[in-house]
Amino acid sequence: MQAFFKTVRQLQDHINLLSKLDAKKLRNAYQVWKSYRQSRKTGVLVQPGLPLSVAFEPTTSCNLRCPECPSGLRSFTRPTGMLDQRLFEESIDQMKSHLIYLTFYFQGEPYLHTRFLDMVRYASDRKIYTATSTNAHYLDDKKAEATVRAGLDRLVISIDGTTQESYENYRVGGTLTKVLEGTRNMVKWKRELKSKTPHLIFQFLVVKPNEHQIDDAKRLAKEIGVNEIQFKTAQIYDYENGSDLIPENSKYARYRKNLLGKFELKNPLHNECWKMWQGCVVTWDGRVVPCCFDKDAKHQLGDLTQDSMKKIWTGHKYVNFRKSILQSRSNIDICQNCSEGLKISLTDG
Repeated sequence: MQAFFKTVRQLQDHINLLSKLDAKKLRNAYQVWKSYRQSRKTGVLVQPGLPLSVAFEPTTSCNLRCPECPSGLRSFTRPTGMLDQRLFEESIDQMKSHLIYLTFYFQGEPYLHTRFLDMVRYASDRKIYTATSTNAHYLDDKKAEATVRAGLDRLVISIDGTTQESYENYRVGGTLTKVLEGTRNMVKWKRELKSKTPHLIFQFLVVKPNEHQIDDAKRLAKEIGVNEIQFKTAQIYDYENGSDLIPENSKYARYRKNLLGKFELKNPLHNECWKMWQGCVVTWDGRVVPCCFDKDAKHQLGDLTQDSMKKIWTGHKYVNFRKSILQSRSNIDICQNCSEGLKISLTDG
């Protein structure tokens, strides 16, 4: 029965996403898929359609100090700041005819941006599916109500532990009771406003200190009433010699020990990457980068303060980067610790 209700909840989310589509978006999506398939098969670049999804970074600021996170470590080499609302709205107006999925996240805590929910509403009003990820420390009663009213379609809440001790082992500076209170506020306001959105997801980053709490996390998710729980593998920057964060259960690790006793990425890194054909990331100051693994924006492919997304997407920098993916993905620095293409399914209900 639990599996049935899980399926229903996920189906409702999928139906909501499909409701954002029209004929123009579908034609573009088919062109993107077809060009990717042909490029992967032949090893020769076929220019894709326009992006289906984009991630905008509201801010690089964060209230926590998580290890393995540039925001938490305060280790960025790029500037830090807040996304300009006008730049965001102008960009969305350019992309609304082909954009299906919009993520308000790259680095930082989105709710620290004072106009974050205004931007959510702007995109939602233009029939774009909106999602974000939060540590939930700012989801007080008022903010939870505003989130539901803004039309956010998906909210991923990082929990990473079912006791304060295990939670703060990774979410340094965080308070688990605030996360749970914020989640309950969201459940309450969805019920009060009779809203099916946002689709609420508990995201449990599995690391060694909390892997024994996976079953507890499932029970907690059911008790509070979130729609789904997902278990995520952790990215470790210096993984070759192991880490205190790599879980004992290899199912929940991106890395494995080789014959030399060193850790290596499980991902074989084939010369293909769906992300390079269907979406990209925009930093708070408008720079377009290939994906979320380019934390410091080393591979800047364009600048939305200077050019349109269409011009950037079809420009020579993007063309050359896609070609390099098809030729030798393993030689690209941001790909060397990438999980794209790694077959791990860790979703639960």
